[in-house]
Amino acid sequence: MATATVTVPAAVAAVTTSTAIELGPRGGTINDSENGSNALQQRTARPPSSSSDTTTPVDPILEASRLADSTVPDGGFAAWSVIAACAVVSFWFTGVSYSWGVMQSALVASGLASASTLSWVGSVPPTLIAACAVPNARLVRAVGLRAVALAGILIIVAAEVASGFCAASVPGLFVAAGGMLGLGMSLCFTTCAVTPAQYFHRRRGLANGVVFAGGGLGGAAVTVLQGVLIQRFGVAWTYRIVGLAALVTGLPAALVIKERHVATAGASPPPAAASAGKIEWRLFRDARFLLIFLAGAVATFPLLVPAFFLPLYAHSLGLSASAGAGLLAGFNFSSALGRVLCGLMSDRLGPLNTLLATLVASGAGMLVLWPASTTLGPLALFAVLNGASNGGFFATMPTVVGNVFGSARVAVALGMVVTGWGPGYLMGAPIAGYLLDAYGGQDNGLQAYRPAMFYAGSLALGAAVLVVVMRLRMNPSLKARV
Repeated sequence: MATATVTVPAAVAAVTTSTAIELGPRGGTINDSENGSNALQQRTARPPSSSSDTTTPVDPILEASRLADSTVPDGGFAAWSVIAACAVVSFWFTGVSYSWGVMQSALVASGLASASTLSWVGSVPPTLIAACAVPNARLVRAVGLRAVALAGILIIVAAEVASGFCAASVPGLFVAAGGMLGLGMSLCFTTCAVTPAQYFHRRRGLANGVVFAGGGLGGAAVTVLQGVLIQRFGVAWTYRIVGLAALVTGLPAALVIKERHVATAGASPPPAAASAGKIEWRLFRDARFLLIFLAGAVATFPLLVPAFFLPLYAHSLGLSASAGAGLLAGFNFSSALGRVLCGLMSDRLGPLNTLLATLVASGAGMLVLWPASTTLGPLALFAVLNGASNGGFFATMPTVVGNVFGSARVAVALGMVVTGWGPGYLMGAPIAGYLLDAYGGQDNGLQAYRPAMFYAGSLALGAAVLVVVMRLRMNPSLKARV
């Protein structure tokens, strides 16, 4: 990794790095005086040189990260308004994806295709989030957060409406509910992942948790809404109504999202500016990056398995379609709570510690609790616990990347890490579907699901092992906040 010799005042060097993105000034920025310019000046004022100053070889991008982190407003009405808008956008781009299990169950019941085939449709959108992560980071820098958020919401709306006209065609669903929806989701995800860092530092984990909690609430609400609408109007009109609802609520929220940029007269561009949005291949030489990249890549294989297969499993238990939708809604609502809780835990216990806890909880639940869920009660408990740990993964990973690699390069580093999620997003749930089919399908009793459960749980614990290795490399003390 490139280094440079700079003079680092001790007070600045002590600032903890966390999730951020370096953006140039764009139209529609927020004036920081709304959030208390005096307090901001006090936080950004640098102390005079003293004997505590040392000359140390440091990464210039990490130094830029520390300086950027020291200037954020860390709250205020404007900041929380943008966070609320991001939460609404997250509501829709996560909600339409995590409610796919309801649509899949209805389409399987209609005889359109098998669960293993349709799970590929549901896997395409999150796969495109991963595939488009680095290009979207460059797009955000080129046109701004608001434009990217608006484009994402409008594409999601178009995809939902188009899916209504393709509800009887598997190829049509691959294009509309897969490709189009995935493109819109990827734009919205990038916006929501990088915006909180511009407004928060000490409470950045909480801000990320609130944003992605909106996605958990969206998964719960859209699941319930789709369950009701399918029974009353059918799958085609359910898609159209959901698209209209996304337009009415998501579009105004996207208009609220703005950059926060503090212009400094005569300031030189930050070290990361020239390479913003470009792949930094040298990061793969860093064992820490390689470990977090591999951990995320492995962890995404099991992430969507419960969300996609809970309604089918409930049907195999003899429960009604509404009960299956209710379980998925509970999973998503718990995911929202888990995202906020894990955001708070990241601020207090450390993001790597929190990420490890979420992966262990997820793997243990799929290996122990889910196979033992032969009645509604244990299955509901599994849905709640797995939903919370599932949501915690998404709320924690951006903070982990920012803490380790610096806020000024997090746009690139997080984009590279998320790109590694593509194979898991694409193949994770379909592999579970093929295992289900190989052991007799959903009509062959509960034992047919167990190979898929063991596959998912084992991979979650495998990802946890990689995080343990990285955690010990960062700090071998088990009591350390990492």
